[in-house]
Amino acid sequence: MSEVVLELKGLSKAFGALVVTDRVDLDLRRGECHALIGPNGAGKSTLIHQISGLLKPDAGRIAFEGRDVTGLSQAERAVAGLGRSFQITSILPEFTVLDNVALAAQMRAGSSMRFFARADREEPLNRAAQEALNRVGLGDRAGIVAGELAYGEKRLVELAIAIAGKPRALLLDEPMAGMGRAESESLTETLLELKAQYPMLLIEHDMEAVFRLADRVSVLVAGAIVASGTPDEVRADPKARAAYLGDDHIEGAA
Repeated sequence: MSEVVLELKGLSKAFGALVVTDRVDLDLRRGECHALIGPNGAGKSTLIHQISGLLKPDAGRIAFEGRDVTGLSQAERAVAGLGRSFQITSILPEFTVLDNVALAAQMRAGSSMRFFARADREEPLNRAAQEALNRVGLGDRAGIVAGELAYGEKRLVELAIAIAGKPRALLLDEPMAGMGRAESESLTETLLELKAQYPMLLIEHDMEAVFRLADRVSVLVAGAIVASGTPDEVRADPKARAAYLGDDHIEGAA
């Protein structure tokens, strides 16, 4: 079995004259967290959108588990095992925490075509949802209406949603966004426990979390990868320091 789970080759995307993804080569390996960092507007979320199937690249190839998925829809990639979280919380506030996660498991299992048959009546879905909540430390919050949760807990629900469908890899788009320091540290610990099971491509601005979690780091600037390597290699790379990290980031993450 190949060590490479996800591979991008020559991925390119432009909106008119604006190039947002510039011939990107990148891969994700089993058992690792590969962090993608860069300044605002660098094209990180646009790249994740192409990997997940939300956007179609203009050129290049995306392979997942050795299969070319470039032409597959977002739903088809999810069924294939690509799980993702988003920058902005997207839970259903009027549903319970368990229902939110069970519905995600239902869609991943392909039963969503039954017009959302009551997930709370499907015991296997409930078990999968409860297991996912236990993994992220929210097992005792399953019966709470999701809209009543604290912000950090809502981010954890989204992580539970991402893993409820038993993905083969995770695309995490700024999971710490909007969190306080204690919440970020708690989520970092959770992700450290999960990454052995779920290879992760992580977009994150919290450099302390990045350098704790990442086995490899790639720096994206103006749609192009300008540096890539281990955290120590990227810390020492002049292009990475000049483009994004700087002395403040390096000292804060050391």
